[in-house]
Amino acid sequence: MRDRATRKLLLSIHDVTPRFDATVERLHDRLCRLTGTNRMAMLVVPDHWGEAPLANDPGFGAKLRAWADQGVEMFLHGWFHRDDSSHAGAGASFKARHMTAGEGEFLGLSREEAQRRLSDGRKLVEDVIGRPIAGFVAPAWLYGEGAKAALRDEGFAMAEDHFRVWRPRDGAVLARGPVISWASRSRNRRLSSLGFAALARTALKPLPVVRIALHPGDANYQALLDSIDRTVKSFARSHLPARYGDLACAA
Repeated sequence: MRDRATRKLLLSIHDVTPRFDATVERLHDRLCRLTGTNRMAMLVVPDHWGEAPLANDPGFGAKLRAWADQGVEMFLHGWFHRDDSSHAGAGASFKARHMTAGEGEFLGLSREEAQRRLSDGRKLVEDVIGRPIAGFVAPAWLYGEGAKAALRDEGFAMAEDHFRVWRPRDGAVLARGPVISWASRSRNRRLSSLGFAALARTALKPLPVVRIALHPGDANYQALLDSIDRTVKSFARSHLPARYGDLACAA
């Protein structure tokens, strides 16, 4: 029990938007049932693909505020989530094409545009939930140099990518290790993510901090939901469900 008390399990639901209202609620309830707690994060998209503005849906906003009042951490998760940039360089182009389905919004933004979306997004989400947000996570966990500089400029408390959680103002790393997530876009991606989750349940057990991220698309496939259940329950036995803010307090 002592080991579990010193190890943290960080759970998050991505793509929290009015577009996926019912699915987000189901995933929230599922994590509560699996862990017996509402210690989780929600990653909020202000206007998903320019078609689901949070500002125009007070009912969903009230839901977010209620969850925040209950202790759910709220992160800003891009603005549109869609990548509308032109990418310079083979590396960025490869990431944009192959690592995400056109959703790496902050990979190719200039510093100025990234800063504008960060500032506007933070103000909108904080107005909705009535409290400061916990930090920022880029869509698809992809950051360009402009986005990284803008995060420092805007003073976000924390950010995360596939392999770490860090403090933008000074670059201090708060946690290391690959995030466990599932991919639903194709059969091969589903099979690959199922295999990684099965491996992670053993290979990542020694880590002091384990991160598990759910997406609305996961809820469309029973095999993914079964894997999520096994993975969350496995780590909840060895790691204590915690909040991202606990990392900042310990730094």
